Amino acid sequence: MAMAMAMAVPITLLFAIVLAGGVVSSAEFSYIEYNTTQRIVPGKINVHLVPHSHDDVGWLKTVDQYYFGGNNSIRGACVQNVLDSVISALLEDKNRKFIYVEMAFFQRWWRQQSNAKKIKVKELVNSGQLEFINGGMCMHDEATPHYIDMIDQTTLGHKYIKDEFDQIPRVGWQIDPFGHSAVQAYLLGAELGFDSLFFARIDYQDRAKRLEEKTLEVVWQGSKSLGSSSQIFTGIFPRHYDPPDGFTFEINDVSPPIQDDVLLFDYNVQERVNDFVAAALAQTNVTRTNHIMWAMGTDFRYQYANSWFRQMDKFIHYVNQDGRVNALYSTPSIYTDAKYAANEQWPLKTDDFFPYADKPNAYWTGYFTSRPAFKGYVRVLSAYYLAARQLEFFKGKSTSGPNTDALADALAIAQHHDAVSGTQRQHVAADYALRLSIGYKEAEKVVASSLAFLAESRSSTGEGNSVTSFQQCPLLNISFCPPSEAALSNGKNLVVIIYNSLGWKREETIRIPVSTERVIVKDSEGKEIESQLLPISSSTARIGRHYVKAYLGRNPSETAKYSVAFSVSVPPLGFSTYVVATTKEKEGPGSTISTVHTYEASENNTIEVGQGSLKLLYSADEGKLTRYVNTKKSVTAFAEQSYGYYSGNDGTDKDPQASGAYVFRPNGTFCIKSENQTRLTVVRGPLLDEVHQQLNSWISQVTRVYKEKEHAEVEFSIGPIPVIDGIGKEIITQITTTMKTNKTFYTDSNGRDFIKRIRDFRKDWELQVNQPIAGNYYPINLGIYLQDNSTELSVLVDRSVGGSSLADGQIELMLHRRLIHDDIRGVGEVLNETVCVPEGCDGLTIIGKFYLRIDRIGEGAKWRRTVGQEIYSPLLLAFSEQDGNDWMSSHISTFSGIDPSYSLPNNVAIITLQEMENGKVLLRLAHLYETGEDKDYSMMANVELKKLFPNKKIKEVTEMSLSANQGRDEMEKRRLAWKVKGSSAGEESKVVRGGPLDPSKLLVELAPMEIRTFLIVVDHIQMLGG
Repeated sequence: MAMAMAMAVPITLLFAIVLAGGVVSSAEFSYIEYNTTQRIVPGKINVHLVPHSHDDVGWLKTVDQYYFGGNNSIRGACVQNVLDSVISALLEDKNRKFIYVEMAFFQRWWRQQSNAKKIKVKELVNSGQLEFINGGMCMHDEATPHYIDMIDQTTLGHKYIKDEFDQIPRVGWQIDPFGHSAVQAYLLGAELGFDSLFFARIDYQDRAKRLEEKTLEVVWQGSKSLGSSSQIFTGIFPRHYDPPDGFTFEINDVSPPIQDDVLLFDYNVQERVNDFVAAALAQTNVTRTNHIMWAMGTDFRYQYANSWFRQMDKFIHYVNQDGRVNALYSTPSIYTDAKYAANEQWPLKTDDFFPYADKPNAYWTGYFTSRPAFKGYVRVLSAYYLAARQLEFFKGKSTSGPNTDALADALAIAQHHDAVSGTQRQHVAADYALRLSIGYKEAEKVVASSLAFLAESRSSTGEGNSVTSFQQCPLLNISFCPPSEAALSNGKNLVVIIYNSLGWKREETIRIPVSTERVIVKDSEGKEIESQLLPISSSTARIGRHYVKAYLGRNPSETAKYSVAFSVSVPPLGFSTYVVATTKEKEGPGSTISTVHTYEASENNTIEVGQGSLKLLYSADEGKLTRYVNTKKSVTAFAEQSYGYYSGNDGTDKDPQASGAYVFRPNGTFCIKSENQTRLTVVRGPLLDEVHQQLNSWISQVTRVYKEKEHAEVEFSIGPIPVIDGIGKEIITQITTTMKTNKTFYTDSNGRDFIKRIRDFRKDWELQVNQPIAGNYYPINLGIYLQDNSTELSVLVDRSVGGSSLADGQIELMLHRRLIHDDIRGVGEVLNETVCVPEGCDGLTIIGKFYLRIDRIGEGAKWRRTVGQEIYSPLLLAFSEQDGNDWMSSHISTFSGIDPSYSLPNNVAIITLQEMENGKVLLRLAHLYETGEDKDYSMMANVELKKLFPNKKIKEVTEMSLSANQGRDEMEKRRLAWKVKGSSAGEESKVVRGGPLDPSKLLVELAPMEIRTFLIVVDHIQMLGG
């Protein structure tokens, strides 16, 4: 009341002057120079104002539409305006600050600027007014990308920042992803040299407890194996990544601005200062130390930056005059340093922040599976990009002609948290896919020319004439491969080059569609090898025809009737050559034609499938798997596999939450029983057996058991999911055993560490169970496994999916979703993917695979890690044709890029081998096992660099941070040593890391879960076209 009286006096006086008709002299109101000097005041609450704009690299609009402001009927967002406007505002006052995150946008803007503008912007960056935070091409998702893709997209952004500005980002800023992974914390955080990580979204129950206990800021140790050596200070915002209520200042926002002109009505300085102080005190009550951060911005803000900065200038000026709290322009780096200087002990966080719910019935676990075809496409091209870079290196990077850059860019933005997540609008998904397709086409030329270069015999001068032409078959998954069909029908031989991008020798059985049944296969030495002809199922042929028409706009000229299967042996980082030829009647038998037997529902017998040590037993009358037997490993187990679906909630009950692109909210569970009289078709042969099952008109599967393998491969085809009944459906498969698993299962983090999950339980708070199905779903990128005291059941996947164990002994995977209601999380469109041909559109069909194995306890990790790596990096096939039998005499038939006597240890993978523009080689080596995961392989591994680069002299090796933007030594020197509550020195000593590189021996040590990154200078890289 006293304050109101005090305010009334000047207003009355002012009115008196005006009413008397007097003129107010200029002395009574003059220009106010706002004091925005940055300072931290000890002993006071310091409010760090962090101006930012959260710019999605595609979501409701495409990345380019967001950049230039196109398609504004969907949303008035233009990142170009944001950057233009922010730079102008920063140049007006040296105390103002701004952080920028998404390099895909900044890159687009930067290349359009004049040299004069670039000089000014570089000054802003060097002075710390403009700071790059996070620094990847996008703010990647954390549930659905593979760790290799996360590293690659971050490296691309960090390289750009280093090359253009000579800056190294210090802070992770993952404010919007819908849950947060352990791999993000230690790998895409601490291993990048980040000092801190900030985000907004965590489970509403978790946030409530943390607000109460002041544990929103923690030290997060994401890896059991690397522990405190790879920890990061992590800050969770008290509500969202926007300012407190009443402090948003975009042009049309409703927050009251400060009106400080005494000649105008509605003067409100003290009132707004009071609001500011109250909001600061409220946040201080839930935050440790006297430093709090306000994220001043949200989605696509600062299109007119002055409307924000004008208000923040005033708040800093008047709040600091008031003196109760201190306000300053800041950045997350300044805030992190202030937190560190406070010398506080911070609570410890382990594991991850999945799953995420923002309301009792709103678990964001549907997006783990949403848009499964796009997720599969991203995964396939991720592995292709890895292999293409290796081949580009072996040939020598060309300064002109095709390269892998377009694929790198397309894959980078596809990791965005509204891209691979499947939460974008349909036209945006099409834009991402188009970019990937363009990138693939370019990289395909790199692969073809590199393989031709490596396969051609060269004279002693080392000249290669590259006349060989290789074609590839990106639609092999629907048995469409024109080169393999055409060559044989023209009477020519089909030459198949098979490239292995892994560091160990691989022996696998491959399948290629062919147009004739009279074929033989010869190996690199010209010897005929065993091969098997398998009929292509009618459902595969039907899907193939439909999708070739949909994607290529034409009917396939002829449809292959068979696949020829043969076993191949491929050296590490190298290729082998095989020739498929047609035979004439009188020349003998050729490939073994598989036997085919169908079993009807009336038959009451057990069918055994499998030519090797693995046998699967089926019941003929039910058409179901019943037992799994591995004679070599003495494993016998009951096992069943079935399909079902959840009906998607339509949001019409008390809670209007529907199942949609983000949210999984089931409304009922339904089994899918076989509708066919023919339960099983079994195809048998010398190399593999297949079991074909057609459950109904839109679900079929083929289970394969290879003679030389000890796991089952299940290839499923799901779709079009029927929604004519007005009900959206989420399709699942379940693998059921009698194992006693005590509610416990394990899922991977971005394809790397496995994390223990317990049904209906959270380690960090007492879980109130509202959604017993959706609330127990977790993201799976590599696999999921269960164990009891004698057995392990493991399932590996070929792309990101959601999954769980909702009953003991059972694994469940969600494979496809088609929904007809929006889940009101902003996308404003239903998840109803369709594919169109001239005759009309129908729901999307998915073809995918999962892999199944049962082991004795403690023996499953070897399979999960080895085969998991082989699933991520499938063998790359390229095709050529020849008239006679002279291929082997005129070409190099086998090649390995590493020393022929060497292969990588079984617990190590090369995840990057890439020649950079400056001629240096970027090499990343990853240990594939965690501490204690396997009795043989959870050990220190050694890699001999000299053996990786035969015929090349290694001149210099520098160990780098994960994104290769700084030396590892400098990064470790700068690392902040955070204090953790309750940690002891004894725990610290358990962490093991590989030792420094000996410059003479060049032996790299890798401790469990360690990834080490090197820049290497070698002699004798042929720079073709350079």
